[in-house]
Amino acid sequence: FEIKEKYKDCIIFFRLGDFYEMFFDDAKIASRELELVLTGRDCGLEERAPMCGIPYHASLGYISRLIAKGHKVAICEQVEEPGASKGIVKRDVIKVITPGTYVDNSNNENNSNTYLLAIYEENNTFGIALTDISTGEFKTTSFTSIKSTLFDEITKINPKEIIIDKNVTDKFINEISNYTQALLTKKDLSTFRITDDELKAQFSEAEVSNLDSISKIACKILLKYVYETQKMSLANINFLEKYDIINYMTIDGNSRRNLELTESIREKTKKGSLLWVMDKTCTSMGARVLRKWIDEPLISKVEIEKRLDAVEELYNSMQLNEDIRIALKDIYDIERIVGKIANGNVNGKDLVSLRTSLDKLPYIKETLSTCSSNLLNEYYEELDVLKDLKDLLFRAILDDPSIAIKEGNIIKDGFNSEIDELRSIKSGGKDFISKFEMEEKERTGIKGLKIGFNKVFGYYIEVPKGQISQVKPEFQYDRKQTISNCERYITPLLKEKENLILNAEERLNNLEYDVFCNIKEEVKKYISSLQKVSNYIAYYDVIQSFATVAEESNFVKPTINEEGIVEIIGGRHPVVESVIDGEYIDNDVILDGNTNILIITGPNMSGKSTYMREFGIIAILNQIGSYVPASKCNLPIFDKIFTRIGASDDLVGGESTFMVEMKESAYALLNATSNSLILFDELGRGTSTYDGMSLAGAIIDYIATKIKCKTLFSTHYHELTDMENKLPGIHNVHVSIDETDGDITFLHKVMDGPVDKSYGINVAKLANLPISVIDKANELLIEYENNDSKPHKKITQFQLDLDTKSDELRDYIKTINPLEVTPIEALVILDKIKKKSEE
Repeated sequence: FEIKEKYKDCIIFFRLGDFYEMFFDDAKIASRELELVLTGRDCGLEERAPMCGIPYHASLGYISRLIAKGHKVAICEQVEEPGASKGIVKRDVIKVITPGTYVDNSNNENNSNTYLLAIYEENNTFGIALTDISTGEFKTTSFTSIKSTLFDEITKINPKEIIIDKNVTDKFINEISNYTQALLTKKDLSTFRITDDELKAQFSEAEVSNLDSISKIACKILLKYVYETQKMSLANINFLEKYDIINYMTIDGNSRRNLELTESIREKTKKGSLLWVMDKTCTSMGARVLRKWIDEPLISKVEIEKRLDAVEELYNSMQLNEDIRIALKDIYDIERIVGKIANGNVNGKDLVSLRTSLDKLPYIKETLSTCSSNLLNEYYEELDVLKDLKDLLFRAILDDPSIAIKEGNIIKDGFNSEIDELRSIKSGGKDFISKFEMEEKERTGIKGLKIGFNKVFGYYIEVPKGQISQVKPEFQYDRKQTISNCERYITPLLKEKENLILNAEERLNNLEYDVFCNIKEEVKKYISSLQKVSNYIAYYDVIQSFATVAEESNFVKPTINEEGIVEIIGGRHPVVESVIDGEYIDNDVILDGNTNILIITGPNMSGKSTYMREFGIIAILNQIGSYVPASKCNLPIFDKIFTRIGASDDLVGGESTFMVEMKESAYALLNATSNSLILFDELGRGTSTYDGMSLAGAIIDYIATKIKCKTLFSTHYHELTDMENKLPGIHNVHVSIDETDGDITFLHKVMDGPVDKSYGINVAKLANLPISVIDKANELLIEYENNDSKPHKKITQFQLDLDTKSDELRDYIKTINPLEVTPIEALVILDKIKKKSEE
């Protein structure tokens, strides 16, 4: 009860012997979530205490299931030896495992990070700090209190758990929940933080002094939670990285989903995503860095070109690249092994994996010495092969050590003389036992006699029931145990040897454990150096992955211009290309310095959306420093990407498809700059034809006259194509088809100029709608076209035309934020505007 009072939000795993037991509400929850039998225990209360349990040696699987369901688990162990005090052996919580602090190294899907995030807000500024305690990564930033920016960061980071203030509003919690499935842990952030001195003890003085006040508080909150759950200060969390969101391309959550950067829309898995296509990494560290690079494209031309030059060097030396890949495949997850070293969980097999990895470093460094690009030269200069550490591990650790560190069989012969001596005694004793059995059979004539051992009775002589009569007094056999089919005996000589063997084995195991602990402490001194090694291996791995993909998939090195020119020749969508049967039809995207907007027309299913996504993905690949799927590519650097592709609604939030579409469009229009990229697919579909066409036209007008950024805008409103003649910077293209006798064939080729038909009925025919429905649709189409007394007006330019006496109405309109009103509130506002305009 005392422990549960301190950890109210956790399921307590209370150690009793070989089991972890759960009681009361914890037992009820665990029995339901883990499908355990719920039993009870008398404990002096009126009712039996609900209870269930699991074997402690199998706890990891059960903990993993509880964490996956969003629970926290507090591990409560004995913290004193039995008999150290009267009464119940003292127990206490030694660790709290939460979704943000749990890493199952045996089953970490996609080698992804497990991030814990803290959010703090003060003085109209958000401060966030994030960490992965298994890798030691720790980062922080701050920005003005704009929720959309916060939500974009949450989507990018994809944390498993978020620490927020307990006083935040339900509205804010609901908003966060729309962007993440992370567990929300509420704390009183006004007091929940470590001290300045503790922060400086964890990181360097220079790193801490570089922080603004809001970022510093976020870091203190995050570390407080780490200390509270892990019950220790982790040595691998030793570098504090301050980053600025303006140094990376802004990609909002909708765009990440629409472009399927790290997971597919349909299956929510890595397969079918850009990450899936680009991941030819050979190490777990490289896979995690690749994901980060895709999530955070650069906006620095210098840094992008450094990566591109490095990729080019390996691309031009594919045999060298393949040799490096072979070496990298023998490198284990150094980053996470370091995490185990820091928290004391490392075992002999982990150190063998580390040793194997270090053994490959000299070859990799030698290979890097032949490279000339700036980035690979930097990796060569910074890569430390850690010879002393490797030599220590080769001398000390057996090639196939036990996993359990207290059961011996870890330390190599020759490393410690006392261990060698005890091993000799133990080995000699076991040889004696084998020899003793043969001698006893000869001395007694009992052919079924054998020597056995168990932990309760030690060594014994076992005689089958049918041969017990052959045991004679002169043998000096003392009966030790009777079982169903035999008798067990001991002799003075066997007892003497038993004491010698068991004493040597116990001393040996204890000594090996002590020596192994000393080795762990020595390895701990290399944590910082190992982290640097891990980083450079990961970066190198991603560069070779880019070169490998470029060679296998026929990618080309892009060039970067500062004149706002887009010239993609023979562009392809890398994911679609990798999964389709048959040849992929490539396409060009041409936007010169005077052209900003392409209006794309053509039937559904012809490839308009793919063409738009293809452009977005090529732009992102360019800015992560990768070759791109095209025959030629010349691009500017984009600071932000906005997409509105596909139809979706938010039923829980009470928003229709059209409202979601308008909100996403508004977000893009309000945040885009002249250096941004906008991809809008068929806006205005969720309302009447005239309303939708008017809105689409107004949005094109706004982009062309106000934002002036590169934009692809697909539409079925063919009337909008006339805007090419009315506004500057607009050009029409279409996706071509072949139409013969009312049947259409998609050619998937983008050509100059507009089309004047949508071919919707033709597409419906391809979908095998009943012929009667198709025929009736054709009849109605002719009727509607002939009876249309209000021909669609060509859309030109839209503006709010108010006379100078309308200042009050103008001021009222300025107070409206379309992103923060519900559909009902919008109708009320519209009614107010109508009444004011009538006045």
